[in-house]
Amino acid sequence: MASWCAARGWPVHPLAPGRKTPAGNCEGCKKPDHPPQECPCHEQNGWCHGFHAATLNSARVDAWWGEHPNLGVGIACGPARLVVIDVDAHSASVPDRCRLLPGITIPVAVDLDGLASGFDTLALLAAYRGQPNPAEDSATLRVRTPSGGLHLWYRLPDGHPGYRSSAGSSAGAALAWQVDIRAHGGYIVAPTTRTSQGRYVPVGDAREPAPLPSWLAGELERTGHHLAPAQATAPADVPAPRRTRSAPTRALRTLEPLLAEVASCAAVPEGAAFTEKLNRAAYTAGGLAAAGHLTETRALALLTEFANQARPSQERRSQSVIVSALQAGARRPIHYEGRS
Repeated sequence: MASWCAARGWPVHPLAPGRKTPAGNCEGCKKPDHPPQECPCHEQNGWCHGFHAATLNSARVDAWWGEHPNLGVGIACGPARLVVIDVDAHSASVPDRCRLLPGITIPVAVDLDGLASGFDTLALLAAYRGQPNPAEDSATLRVRTPSGGLHLWYRLPDGHPGYRSSAGSSAGAALAWQVDIRAHGGYIVAPTTRTSQGRYVPVGDAREPAPLPSWLAGELERTGHHLAPAQATAPADVPAPRRTRSAPTRALRTLEPLLAEVASCAAVPEGAAFTEKLNRAAYTAGGLAAAGHLTETRALALLTEFANQARPSQERRSQSVIVSALQAGARRPIHYEGRS
């Protein structure tokens, strides 16, 4: 499952065996004042700091789960461009009606008898907006959780900066009581992962996330989940090996002519060998990242930027080419001799 997810451009990280929480840090990473972005464990293929260690590097993925097949699989939602609606069914006291749907006044005349979980509040929100209940959306990937909840997987619109994660019980940004949002700054448990409570089981026939419905996007905007572009592009979600001293300038000098070839395709709508040029650039970037000369996040951002400028109507196809070539290139690290 880890390789399946990474192949779709969803950075993965290990979960502790039998649990839905990340695999533990090493002893050194348990110390205070230890920023995940500066962690040397990532350079050494370690998985410290949970979703901060998430990766698309196929060699690392194979090593992690090949040596520890009992690890669960977590996906860093932000860099994966995913928004997952996490519907809970926990046994808890129902709060006052003013806290059920933040920002929406529920008149006293509305009968709330029987309301007991996130399934009810999400259905209520949909009803208020005259929209179908997302929990019944058979067009997207839905995953039943061991505790009886439901994960509704959606992908972000192309070019959208993204949304922040939240808890349904939060006094800040929240969509509905017992409805959490898994997005930037969070992770989601991958389908088929097994915990001591049971397995995360896909529901229905859909196995891919559908585009986020526009009305749900509007609700996330209304409830303060939107990110500023600068927040969305920050590399905090998926740090890769730290840059070495020879790093950025030399690596970028290697990539620049390849990226220029990709950019040149913008002037030629067809017949410019765009896919071949993008594949070559991504393959090289994968080798540079594997050797520590460039972070995976930086490589992915550069490739995506140039590809989307050259072929703005082919964003999904370009992303598939980039992810595949990055993974292939990572199997052949590019090492420089001498000093830069």
